[in-house]
Amino acid sequence: MSKILRLISISVFFLGFLDATVFAEKSSIGSLTITPTDRILVLAPHPDDEVLGAGGVIQQAVSMKLPIKIAFLTYGDSNQWSFLIYRKHPVVFPGAVETMGLVRHDEAINASRILGVGPENLLFLGYPDFGTLNMWYYHWNERPAYRSLMTRVTSVPYKGAYRPGAPYKGEEIVRDLRSILKEFKPTKIFVSHPADHNGDHLALYLYLRVALWDEGMEDNVELYPYLIHYLTWPKPKGFHPQIDLTPPQALTNGPIWLEYLLSDQQLQKKKMALEAHASQYQSTPKYLLSFVKNNELFGDFLPIKLHLNENTSNFSAQWNNLKTMELPDELNDRERSAFVGVDWKFVRWQGDKLIVSIQFSKPLAQDVEASIYFFGYSSETPFGQMPKINVRLGVLSYSVYDQNKRLQQDVVNVNRSPNDVIIAVPLKLLGYPQKILTSARTSLGNFPLDNASWVVVELQ
Repeated sequence: MSKILRLISISVFFLGFLDATVFAEKSSIGSLTITPTDRILVLAPHPDDEVLGAGGVIQQAVSMKLPIKIAFLTYGDSNQWSFLIYRKHPVVFPGAVETMGLVRHDEAINASRILGVGPENLLFLGYPDFGTLNMWYYHWNERPAYRSLMTRVTSVPYKGAYRPGAPYKGEEIVRDLRSILKEFKPTKIFVSHPADHNGDHLALYLYLRVALWDEGMEDNVELYPYLIHYLTWPKPKGFHPQIDLTPPQALTNGPIWLEYLLSDQQLQKKKMALEAHASQYQSTPKYLLSFVKNNELFGDFLPIKLHLNENTSNFSAQWNNLKTMELPDELNDRERSAFVGVDWKFVRWQGDKLIVSIQFSKPLAQDVEASIYFFGYSSETPFGQMPKINVRLGVLSYSVYDQNKRLQQDVVNVNRSPNDVIIAVPLKLLGYPQKILTSARTSLGNFPLDNASWVVVELQ
């Protein structure tokens, strides 16, 4: 069994999002221990996430003279709002967007120096900012490479990247992560969280999971995911180092959370390193400073282990908190009225099918879509070639896709009421997997509304 962080209770794993203004009790948070034999790998979706999530841990590793690498999934080259404030004019032309990617690259180098890490220990993969989750969903195997919305390129354009020219496809990210794992052999990996609401953050965790399985390293590496984007969390916003960071209430009963406590000097250096990410700090200092506290939080979920025809996977049918969730202030009136929360009720292995049930906070409105994802993994088939099934639910109908290829509707069985849906997916359709990565989300057009954390289901 993997050495990832242990759950407090598997039975309440699939909790929906509760009121994010309520936080965990401090007594439920354990302590993170870094040992003299550790090799530390920090994976950041964008430049600045390494400081937000693990700036104190990085400093501790440096002080202990431990081997450390920091790898960035993207150059963060598509954050147009921050660039508008930083440059004082829109940054829209592809060449200008790439230039801002280089600006953020240099900011990451400067910030890492403040934390004590030299540029020789930084890796920049160069995949598309705001595009890696789309690659996860739709760009594998024979599918064409993803085209970045801002740079308009389909491969890594940066000469100083880890592998310049790598196509924007899912298997290429897995290939790079496998190479890093194989070469560096980390003992602890700090990575973005599977419940994070930012697409690149979600995607990096998922690509890492596949890379660890492919390398057979899941039993030899400890994962410490850090949460950055989650509804109205954290509160209060701004620089309040005396108020510890605590998990959102909706996630307190799933993973066991651990914390690393920063010294006063480490806290000040973390703040300085964050300020070195000037293009981001100038636009959202209040939000970013919310993570400069006396502690850093890390938590992960254990895989859900299913046994054939055993009714052991009812998780949260007794919970009905979706209607009490607090919505972000940034939503406009239409988005608020259309918002539909999503929660898991159960997942089972019955005969030759995986059965899942989800519930909604209210019936789907016009133009609101729910998507349930099933990505199978088998050690006998390259992950890029495995089916990647997406069941899309509208107000009255549903459709089934493998990446972007539409399948016959009857390949899965869907039973639904206004607030509930049960989906039966044949294991044959998933490529007879040993493991399944699954999640559910709601969206209004291209605007994401809510999502359940991605989880790993293992068929025993």
